[in-house]
Amino acid sequence: MKPETVQDAGVRLSPTRQEESEELVSVRIQAMRESLERIGRFDPERARQRFLARFVPEFTRHILLASERVGFVAVRPATDQLHLEHLYVRSEYQGRGAGSAVLGILFEEADSRALPLRVGALRGSDANRFYLRHGFIRVEEGEWDIYYVRAPVARNGVPDRG
Repeated sequence: MKPETVQDAGVRLSPTRQEESEELVSVRIQAMRESLERIGRFDPERARQRFLARFVPEFTRHILLASERVGFVAVRPATDQLHLEHLYVRSEYQGRGAGSAVLGILFEEADSRALPLRVGALRGSDANRFYLRHGFIRVEEGEWDIYYVRAPVARNGVPDRG
């Protein structure tokens, strides 16, 4: 039986390996399918190639709910920020707090390094509301994506605006 919320099982992140890339691609395609179909851009082979071209296992972690892999997250470090490249939760686990729990972990990591966390979301995707709800601020728009940044929070709870 699947837990109803992540509080029932807890969320952890674990490392990925190069040989798991196809498993991760299938999670990405499944998670993005509806949003891409809505805008007429669903192409599983293109999605696969784009992911594999930039996949770095050292920056990518499985999302574990109890001991089950329910998605993955990829964060690429840069000198002045962390870039959240991927955050995908399998559709059958969405809406139960796994994505929010992962963001909590990433916020702690970004805050401990005093770095902002940047993310892009496909225009028209439900991810846009998700990131806004979690304190990201819209900073830029491209043809297909909207970009957001979440400033690091200092230990006293005040955002560090640089």
